[in-house]
Amino acid sequence: MATPKGSLKRRLSMYRAFSGLQSRYNSFKSSSLSNNNDKDDEVILVNSVQQEGSEGHYQTMFLMSSENGGEYEMVFFRRLDEEFNKVLTFYKKKVGEVKDEADELSKQMDALIALRIMVDKPSIEMESSQVNDPIHFRSPSRLHMEAIQEVELTSEESLEKEATSERRDTAKMNEFRPAPLEILDHVRINVEPETPVSTLRKVIRTSNSNLSFSREELRKAEEQIRKAFVEFYQKLRLLKSYCFLNMLAFSKIMKKYDKVTSRKASKSYLEMVDKSYLGSSDEVSKLIERVEATFIKHFVNGNRRKGMKTLRPQAKRETHRVTFFMGLFSGCSIALVAAIVVSIRAGNLLEHKGRGQYMDNIFPLYSLFGFIVLHMLMYAGNIYYWRRFWVNYHFIFGFKQGTELGYRQVLLLAPGLAVLALAAALANLDMEMDPKTRSFGTVTELIPLALVVVLLLITFCPLNIIYRSSRFFLIRCAWHCLCAPLYKVALPDFFLADQITSQVQAIRSLQFYVCYYVWGNFRTRSNKCQESSVYQILYIVVAIIPFWSRFIQCLRCLFEEKDSMQGLNSLKYFSTIVALVMRTLYDQKRGTFWKVMAAST
Repeated sequence: MATPKGSLKRRLSMYRAFSGLQSRYNSFKSSSLSNNNDKDDEVILVNSVQQEGSEGHYQTMFLMSSENGGEYEMVFFRRLDEEFNKVLTFYKKKVGEVKDEADELSKQMDALIALRIMVDKPSIEMESSQVNDPIHFRSPSRLHMEAIQEVELTSEESLEKEATSERRDTAKMNEFRPAPLEILDHVRINVEPETPVSTLRKVIRTSNSNLSFSREELRKAEEQIRKAFVEFYQKLRLLKSYCFLNMLAFSKIMKKYDKVTSRKASKSYLEMVDKSYLGSSDEVSKLIERVEATFIKHFVNGNRRKGMKTLRPQAKRETHRVTFFMGLFSGCSIALVAAIVVSIRAGNLLEHKGRGQYMDNIFPLYSLFGFIVLHMLMYAGNIYYWRRFWVNYHFIFGFKQGTELGYRQVLLLAPGLAVLALAAALANLDMEMDPKTRSFGTVTELIPLALVVVLLLITFCPLNIIYRSSRFFLIRCAWHCLCAPLYKVALPDFFLADQITSQVQAIRSLQFYVCYYVWGNFRTRSNKCQESSVYQILYIVVAIIPFWSRFIQCLRCLFEEKDSMQGLNSLKYFSTIVALVMRTLYDQKRGTFWKVMAAST
């Protein structure tokens, strides 16, 4: 692939050559129209030539070059041939890759079918029926796969179309042969453990001690192969779109050439494009049909509509409701900030004798929500730029289809949380200023705790509201980070761990919540957290947790992937832990020794 700078130069060269053609031919366009049409039909000849290290490259030769602008024509077609050969080489390479990937998926599908047979344990009667069916094994799993459950209500015409498509899929599937059960002796079902206990059990036991072929292994294998089929199908669709768009581009280029020069060279060139591998190969289309037939037969129980809905998910519709509430909450946040400022000025709280006590006890409680809102705004910015530059982030992170959050949804949640936090802070100030509610000291101090409880209830709510799939995905990734290295390190896990390393102050705010409401006397707005040695130790430990998680993740990746860069990353995070400990000890104890240690790290 050429660099962007090189591509830009080529495009400029083609533009200049094309502009030269246009300027030269405009002067004698009228005279060209009077030429013999039979002669213009044979302007160019495109031949396939052999080159070193490659084959099937195409080169354009002129049968009738124009006296005016002939040099521009040669430059134009030379650039056009280079672009076409580059596209053709890239397309051949990618088709070869998907064919190899299709072979691997076929082997994995054979192993999955054999695993289904082993798990379902066919009876002797079912095995004896193989005599009547020389093509397929007759097993409970096979019978289950052949069962068609169509529960949708459709018209007669739709039913006929569905029946036709099902017969076509059945005919295609008859080409497949289930693998013998002996294939399980040559494969290993790689099921990642889902709990720390299962991880430790897998480490303790040997790799060949317990090959039980359980239903859990079957479920995980089906889930992984299902995702592989969906990913492979999307890759095939992109490759087919690449072929179509490039053929359309060359067609438009040649038609524009004919229009500007009043010559008929597009017919010969487009015939070459149609006869080339780019236009004549149907391997991608056949692979798409095979994937559709296999997926519908083995993963959705023959339901074509359900299978195509999974393979071709519909794009999420952006609703104005999200934008409306995003603007509403943002405006309310600004209004609440203004109300807090007015309340502080009206009550002359900056001159109040208890302002220091308020800043030492209440302000850290509300600062937690400020860190969370800021983090969500930064994440929304990431999503915006990912979409702008066509980064397939929902596939990279492994989000469930159709459940990934866009930047508008995140920007809706961020000001929504800001409204709750600012409203609670304003209510706290109002209760402090109002003589009628000033005596309710306990209720006033419990407002920040109530806000945290509400946030936790929303986060762990099992109901399908407020983006449940994304909430549970976040909880699962956070749990994997805490339990590192007992889980295989995936991209979402170490991405979240990296994000949390910048939220040390937010984690310490959570620790202050525990100290203030458990150890401190919150009724009198006082705490002695800093005087407790246990609190000082935990103050260091909670700050280490994110960096320790990344350190352990890097070590696991180092042992699994044998990548030396992971070892360097682990040293980086370990040195950060040492520097953080020394700096915190210096803040707590002061002194020349700790100052030197903090400066040296």
